[in-house]
Amino acid sequence: MLSNWLTHQIDNCPIIKQKCLLCGQADSHRGLCSPCRDMLPMLPAERCPRCAEPTPGGSLCGPCQRRPPHFDALHVPYLFGYPLSGLLHAFKYGKRLQLAGVLSGLLSDFAAGQSRKYDFVIPVPLANERLAQRGFNQSGELAKAFAGTMNSRFSDDLCWRKYNTLPQASLARAERLRNVRHAFGVKRRCDGLCIAIVDDVATSGATLSSLARELKKQGAKRVDAWVLARAFSPKT
Repeated sequence: MLSNWLTHQIDNCPIIKQKCLLCGQADSHRGLCSPCRDMLPMLPAERCPRCAEPTPGGSLCGPCQRRPPHFDALHVPYLFGYPLSGLLHAFKYGKRLQLAGVLSGLLSDFAAGQSRKYDFVIPVPLANERLAQRGFNQSGELAKAFAGTMNSRFSDDLCWRKYNTLPQASLARAERLRNVRHAFGVKRRCDGLCIAIVDDVATSGATLSSLARELKKQGAKRVDAWVLARAFSPKT
């Protein structure tokens, strides 16, 4: 909460002029100037209400009609594309932790106009091996700021990852589903709770769905997923 307050003060201080992380110009808001923010690839407004797949008229997509994911809704503002993809890659793999404020601000700005209420906000957990290798959980950094925006409790110990799965980005759609099918565990009952899962990018939604399934097994009433960007893979 202190870091969120400090970030807010810096962002709104007329004396401190921040340079945009993309173009290097001054007068940026949360690290990005207005023109560069406008360059971020927005997800089409007409999308499946369950998985955020673009659909005509915002109708429920075919896969969600046949076999809906275990989360109740996926909320996401952007497509995974240039220049946002570069920022996310540098944050996640380049260990540029200073980007946490910029990226969490984008998700928080998107969520600020929403009226959702959650008992807990949780990040997608990393396996101990992956956490030690990376040094931080990028989803946790996003989730902390998101919890403050939504006035919800943040928890990074409600769930855990049982084992180090293969990177989802390297797998086809069917393989993604198998890869994370039994990857998560929940430490305590969640009876009647509304929970938000936060991650950086969603593609097939398999990871989010797998975690949501375990939360609902423990009694969660509703589980929503919030991610910064939506990528798309072939339907095979």
